[in-house]
Amino acid sequence: MKLEGTDFQIKVWKEINKIPKGCVKTYKEIAQLIGKPKSSRAVANACGKNPYVPLIPCHRVIRSDGYLGGYSGDGGIEQKKKLLINEGFFHFKIDKVKTKSD
Repeated sequence: MKLEGTDFQIKVWKEINKIPKGCVKTYKEIAQLIGKPKSSRAVANACGKNPYVPLIPCHRVIRSDGYLGGYSGDGGIEQKKKLLINEGFFHFKIDKVKTKSD
C-alpha cells in the first residue's frame, strides 16, 4: 500500500504497522523508534490523522501511563478498547469519561 502523508506521518505509520496483534507501544516508544524521542505528541497527532485505520493499527498505540489515549477511527475510544481486547490485549487503564456536569 502506498502511504500518503507528511514524511513524519509516514515514518510513524510504518513503525506502527510493525506492532503485532496483542501488543502495544506507547506514543513515546514510537517517537524513539523513529529517531524523534521528544516527539510523542506529534506521534499522537499522526495517529489522529491516520486515514488507513484499521490497516495501520493506531489502536495499538497507548499513552505511557497505561491509558488508551485517543482513537480517530469509527467508534472512537470504545472501538479502540474493543479492538485491543479482540487481539488479546487487556492491560490498559480506562479513562474516566467526562460529562457536562464534571
